[in-house]
Parts: sequence; structure tokens; C-alpha cells
Amino acid sequence: MQLYSALILLSLIWGLSFVFISEMISVAGVWGTVLLRCLAGAVILLPLFITKVRKEKGTGPLPWKAIITVGIFNAGLPWGLIALSQTEITSNTAAVLNASTPILTGLMGFIFFSVLLTKRQWGGIALGFIGILILIDFNAHELLTGHFIGIGTMVLAAACYGFSSQFSRRHLQKLNVLVLTTLSLLVGASVGLVGVLFTEPSFVTNVVGSIDAIFIISLIGLGCLGSGVAHLLFYYLINKGGAEFATTVTYLVPLTALLWGKVLLGEAVTQNLLVGLVTIFLGVYLANWKPKKERQHFLSRKQA
Repeated sequence: MQLYSALILLSLIWGLSFVFISEMISVAGVWGTVLLRCLAGAVILLPLFITKVRKEKGTGPLPWKAIITVGIFNAGLPWGLIALSQTEITSNTAAVLNASTPILTGLMGFIFFSVLLTKRQWGGIALGFIGILILIDFNAHELLTGHFIGIGTMVLAAACYGFSSQFSRRHLQKLNVLVLTTLSLLVGASVGLVGVLFTEPSFVTNVVGSIDAIFIISLIGLGCLGSGVAHLLFYYLINKGGAEFATTVTYLVPLTALLWGKVLLGEAVTQNLLVGLVTIFLGVYLANWKPKKERQHFLSRKQA
């Protein structure tokens, strides 16, 4: 019961994050949103991080190049792309496109890490892209020529997540999750700061002059909960329920985002949105499904 409660809570937090982004970008801008959410998430984790580092003092140098890479591609860059996307598309559309992350993870593994994909996985990837095309009413030419910001930038954000996942699996498996998450958030904050300095010179004035209850709630919800506490919940699910159980949140987040977007922002739930979501879900399931014998073999190796 505790596992399922944690799973539902995580999906509600991450689904609500897209609503918080919509509220924050109007005040903080694209890169200001990245900066603030990363800092807020890091602040929540820093006390635990400091305690962890003190206990494990003298365990050797950290792999900083790999940590910086993950911080850029798992926080700074994709969160900037998501915020940029939501200047053009609704929060629920962004959440549906974000559900393509597991599909793009496989594709990034094939392109950059020599991961071999089965015919079934290629079929799942193809089905996922058909779902994206359904979202844009099969108007790919318009996407490539004039409306890349929105749908296109969300797909790039999901690809960044996929690359980071494959990179972490290859280079950072032995690094403590709390250490990795905290440091990657600080790296993401640095990316946001650079973006603010180059594109949003009036960031401080805008934020100070526009702070209200909604902005504070959005900052706490997006940064402290969505970027800090949610990561701890996710890794709790991995440790207690296994990776396969934890990643079922992929299916729940777009559904909770549709609910939050409808209730809080009055966003329409269109037919294309629903059909595209179902198609992407089918692609994710097909790309990640394992035959029973293969699952049993995987679990026996894990227990060994």
C-alpha cells in the first residue's frame, strides 16, 4: 500500500510541475524558471547531501566531468527546453510529449552508446513518433519550417533525458543517487544562470516586482517538490519496488497533468491529445516489454 501511495503521490507532483512551469515562466522567464527550480530543489537536498558527504569523507574524487554532463542534459538544458515549449503549447500537451522519454532513451542509446535494439523496440519507437505526429495532426512540414518551438523543443527535451539516462547508466552507476541529484541540480542552476545573464537582464526586477502567493506556491511546488522531494520518492520506489515498478510513473504523469491542466488552467483535452497519448503509451509499452522468460532471467541475475 505504501508503494502505491508513493507512486500516486509522485505522479501528482510531476504532473503538477507542468502547471507550475506555466505560472513561473510568465514572471521569471524561461531560464529564470530553470535557475529557480534547480536552486529550490538543491536547497531541499543540501542538508542530506552534506550529511552524506561527511559520512563518506575520503572515498575518493568525484567524477566531475560526468556529473556536469548529467547536470546539463538531465536538468539545465531539458528544463529550459520544456519552459520554452510551454510559451507556445499547453501544459498538458507538454506532459504528453514528455511521455515519449522512454522511447527516446532507446534511440539515444542506439545513436550514442552502441546499444542494440530489437525489432520490437524499433516498432515501439516508430509507434511513439506516430503518436507525436497525431498531436500535430500529421503536419510535420509546418513543425520543421515555422513552429519548431513547442512540439519540437519538447521532443528535444525528452531526447536530453534519454541521453542523460544512458550516460548515467554507463558512467555513474556507482555514484550515490543523493550526491548525483544534488550536484546535477547545482549544475542545472548554473546553466539557468548563464541563460538569465544572456537573455533575461531584467530577471531580478521582474521577479521581485511580481512575487505573490501563486508564484511562491509554484516555486515550492516546482523546485522543492518537483525537483527535490520527487527525486527521493522516485529512488525510494526503485529501491523498494524495483525499476520496472518505478517507471510505471511514466504512464501516470501525463494523466495527472491532463487533470491538473483541465482543473487549474482550463486547458482543453482534445481528441488529438488523447489519441496521441494512447499511441505514445503503446509505443513505450512495446519498446520496454520483455517476454516472461526474459523478465525471470533478469530478476534472477539481479537477485544473484
